[in-house]
Amino acid sequence: MIGREMVRGTGARLGSHVAAVLLGTTILAGMPMEASAQGAKRAPVPAAPAAPAPAVVAPVEEGQPIQTIVVKGAERLEPQTVLSYIKMRVGQNYTKVSADAALKDLYGTELFKDAQVAFDNGVVTITVQENPVVNRIILEGNKRIKDDKILPEIKVAPRQIFTRSKIRADVARIIELYKRQGRYAATVEPKMVSLDQNRVDIVFEITEGDKSKVRQINIIGNDNFSDGELRGQMVTKQARFTRIFSSGTSYDPDRMAFDQQKLRQFYLTQGYADFRVVSAVAELTPDKKDFIITYVVEEGKRYKFGDVKVESQLRDFDGEKMASRLPMHKGDWYNAKQVEDTIDSLNETAGAFGYAFADVRPQYDRDKENLTMGLTFVIQEAPRVYVEKIDINGNTLTQDKVIRREFRLAEGDAFNSLQVKRSTNRIKSLGYFQEKFEVEQKPGSADDRILLEANVEEKPTGELQLSAGFSSLESFIFQASIRQRNFRGRGQTVGLSGSISRYSKSVEASFVEPYLFDKNVSLGVNIYRRDYNSFNYYNSDRNTTYEQSTTGFQVRAGVPLTEYLTAVASYTLNYDDVSLDKATYYSYRQDPDVYQCDPLYAGRYLCDAIGKRLSSIIGTSLIYDTLDNRVRPTRGITASINVDFAGLGGDVKYARIRGNASKFMNLGHGFIFSLSAEGGAIKGLSGQDIRLTDRFYLGQPQFRGFAIRGVGPRVLRKYLDSDGEPSTSRSNWQDDALGGNYYYMGRAELEIPLGSGAREMGLRPSIFADVGAVWSVKEPVLTQCDPGCNQIYLDADGNQTTTVTSTPYLVDGVAQYQSRFVEEFAGDTWKPRVAVGIGVNWNSPFGPFRIDFSRVLLKQDGDDPKAFNFNVGTQF
Repeated sequence: MIGREMVRGTGARLGSHVAAVLLGTTILAGMPMEASAQGAKRAPVPAAPAAPAPAVVAPVEEGQPIQTIVVKGAERLEPQTVLSYIKMRVGQNYTKVSADAALKDLYGTELFKDAQVAFDNGVVTITVQENPVVNRIILEGNKRIKDDKILPEIKVAPRQIFTRSKIRADVARIIELYKRQGRYAATVEPKMVSLDQNRVDIVFEITEGDKSKVRQINIIGNDNFSDGELRGQMVTKQARFTRIFSSGTSYDPDRMAFDQQKLRQFYLTQGYADFRVVSAVAELTPDKKDFIITYVVEEGKRYKFGDVKVESQLRDFDGEKMASRLPMHKGDWYNAKQVEDTIDSLNETAGAFGYAFADVRPQYDRDKENLTMGLTFVIQEAPRVYVEKIDINGNTLTQDKVIRREFRLAEGDAFNSLQVKRSTNRIKSLGYFQEKFEVEQKPGSADDRILLEANVEEKPTGELQLSAGFSSLESFIFQASIRQRNFRGRGQTVGLSGSISRYSKSVEASFVEPYLFDKNVSLGVNIYRRDYNSFNYYNSDRNTTYEQSTTGFQVRAGVPLTEYLTAVASYTLNYDDVSLDKATYYSYRQDPDVYQCDPLYAGRYLCDAIGKRLSSIIGTSLIYDTLDNRVRPTRGITASINVDFAGLGGDVKYARIRGNASKFMNLGHGFIFSLSAEGGAIKGLSGQDIRLTDRFYLGQPQFRGFAIRGVGPRVLRKYLDSDGEPSTSRSNWQDDALGGNYYYMGRAELEIPLGSGAREMGLRPSIFADVGAVWSVKEPVLTQCDPGCNQIYLDADGNQTTTVTSTPYLVDGVAQYQSRFVEEFAGDTWKPRVAVGIGVNWNSPFGPFRIDFSRVLLKQDGDDPKAFNFNVGTQF
């Protein structure tokens, strides 16, 4: 028998290849590649061994005819199936070549672990040992890449035949997955556990290793720019402690190729038109932990613009006039980015005039002697285009009309690229579809026809939120809400929400119809109940002062006046009930027969606020909005002015005006800068003063750097120390904010981009500066005591009491008691307060999270700064 035994009979020696294969099989059979099912031990999956020296076998006489072919050892396969894999047939002459070919064919199927061919007196015996069947695949050690990401990449699967080639390929695939994450030190060791019935479990033991960082980026050949300047243009960054959250420090060959393009773009914007990257090499350190990247560059000469012209073949465009308005001029340093932006601008201008397929091509005239780059923009002739058809695809829930009504073009209209862009932004702002939505433009049935396609991909628009959190403002918070932003696919919004915390609770139902009766008129209705407990601080404890309950509804209707300007009218009816704890703030002091609010305990301003009132408010607003996205804007302007009048019935009469404006700018590279300003004024009518609950307030969270209601007019009750002097510690003051009739506020904020890893976590840091003030309130009557009044003292536990605990002293023979507090009115000024700081928004697994660190640069007397505040579990 060839392989494990000598061939019986006479004949020639088998070829060296056959012997090598068979001896290799024999050696493999003796290696510890399997383990018994009883012990369930793992053994490494062996690689194919190197071919040993040829075996010496007894000669076999060749040329004898084959009378019978017998297959032995086949279990799952039928003998006829095994014979179908080989070319040897009965009646042929047996030769060493035919035996060699048969073994090659059998091993080529990868179905057999061992195969042998024997010949004796016309009988060929083929003995096979089948490869085992894979029972299951087990992954161990993979923490960074989960099973559901690895298993789809593995080709070997349960109930398949085990082969070494498949295992080797799967190991390579797993390692490649880790390389994509920058883990070049990852290793995978395949092992198998033998089971009964010729089955095996395949175990991939994975050692993930650390990410291979970029230790150093070297640049050779740069004479005009420093290494630091050029590294700043790259996406890949050198690993440093300050970049522990950045994903740009990991090596990525695709990112490295992108960095070469970034370098070229940078040099081309600086006038180096001949710049090129000669070579880019990434070397892995021996420990496989770091990469060292080296770029060799050739800067070349610096060019200036030569003559800049525009040649237009379109009748509506005057080439000379357009050339005079171009951003580049003769003598300026050449800038390739400026050229690209100009091409886009010319195409957009042509599109605004209806030339959808206008082709703007730059023609360069390079003068290497004078180092100038002449440039001619050629606007080739194109027909004026009309919209032939608008197709909407992919909307299974949303009705066609909901999308079509956001288009600023209709079928048959002249094409306008600006209107197409506006339509895209309006559809994106609906929030019903994928974020990267674009209206596609395709040629129509004729040269002057164009098709517009809206290929939408719907995303869930229903929201069910249950959250609990902790806030520095409200302590524990519990919220529940359900909202559908595309109810029945009609674009309607319905919602129901409720919240409860230590100091507030509310419930609200809302409905919005953006197109009432399919007309361009919006309608919104809100019904609500809100309970709020106001507070002050004493000894760092937050104490409830008044309780306000508001029950009411609001109806509003909006009509667009222009594409970006909308007018909104509203009516609001509120029933307010403001009350105080009678046991704390009431007494018989002023009238011995009437139990009433006592200014000595509550302060005059609070006593004036209590009672039940009905507010009937009509309002109107003008809203200007050019934002590219209302959810997370990156560019555009939004502004509004609101005028409210209370007095159409009810008990409250006032006029109020408020205005705000914000501008968002995309600075590139993920930086978003925003400026915002707001202000307001309120004036009592018919001789009424503005109630405490209707005034403006400033503080966190809208004015960072100050405590809630920490800015503006207030009454400070300062308790006296042991020396009879007002305490200088704010923890020994009672701080009651009064609000104001006027306010203003401004904010500048820069959102800073992080690496892709941080973005996936939902981290959005920013730096900000806030400025504002609130002022103008009628000065309250401060608490005064004559010698006969019951004065407020503090008992041993720090609680207020009127019990005299000290010895009286005499003034002109009359008993006097030392007053334990003084009151001051402070903060009523228009002068600005300024705070700067850093903040982080985080869409955390347990709810939205906002944290701010602030430093107050400018404050006024009585203001309450607060450097740190956070919010968890509530919207920010």
